[in-house]
Amino acid sequence: MFKKLLFVAGAAGAIAWLSKNQETAKGYVDRYAGQAKGMAGSVPGVGREPAEQRLNDPALAAKVESEVFRDDRIPKGTLSLNAEDGVVHLRGEVADRETMDELVERVRKVDGVKGVENLTHLPSEAAPTQSA
Repeated sequence: MFKKLLFVAGAAGAIAWLSKNQETAKGYVDRYAGQAKGMAGSVPGVGREPAEQRLNDPALAAKVESEVFRDDRIPKGTLSLNAEDGVVHLRGEVADRETMDELVERVRKVDGVKGVENLTHLPSEAAPTQSA
């Protein structure tokens, strides 16, 4: 019982001190948060280099497929993609120009993509051999 009472009294004292000395408390938070971030850099997987340095081309292609084709509005069945030196090449048929533009924009937003080569086409068009 005494330990609980002592703990509650200590917590109440800390709260009272923090509310009275807010600027000092903010300084402690800033200081120790910076130290925690510094220590996080030594933890595996935290503070890693950018995706374009970390991912090889097959891994980047898999990441793009995973992120872009989550939405059912983008039909994976008629499209293929591959990556070369961080540039993603899109090939296949899309239903309309809006879907084509959305697909390219989504691929550009994926972390690690350096560029997009859009070789997709509409049903009424011939498949391009290179982008214009």
